[in-house]
Amino acid sequence: MPEIGEWVETAPGARRRVLSDAPGLMMVEFQFEAGAVGALHNHPHIQGTYVASGRFEFTIGSETTVIGPGDSMIIPTMVTHGCVALEAGSLIDSFTPRRDDFL
Repeated sequence: MPEIGEWVETAPGARRRVLSDAPGLMMVEFQFEAGAVGALHNHPHIQGTYVASGRFEFTIGSETTVIGPGDSMIIPTMVTHGCVALEAGSLIDSFTPRRDDFL
């Protein structure tokens, strides 16, 4: 199992690390190389995403949009979502409750 702060590869050109966690909340940093994909998926957690750097094409449900530094969004529970990094960058995600599958 990864330790807090340890990078875990999630896909080619993409990785994540848990920044902090408690049973009700978790913060995670994701880094992407240009062209890397965050595959479409869903989960029972509410997710908040903040773009720290880079530009991403984000799909949430049936809507696709391009987001960049300083943008943020909330992804409701069980809504299918994913992204493509249009340029290298990082996302800071919060999950409630925490994602035990990341620990």
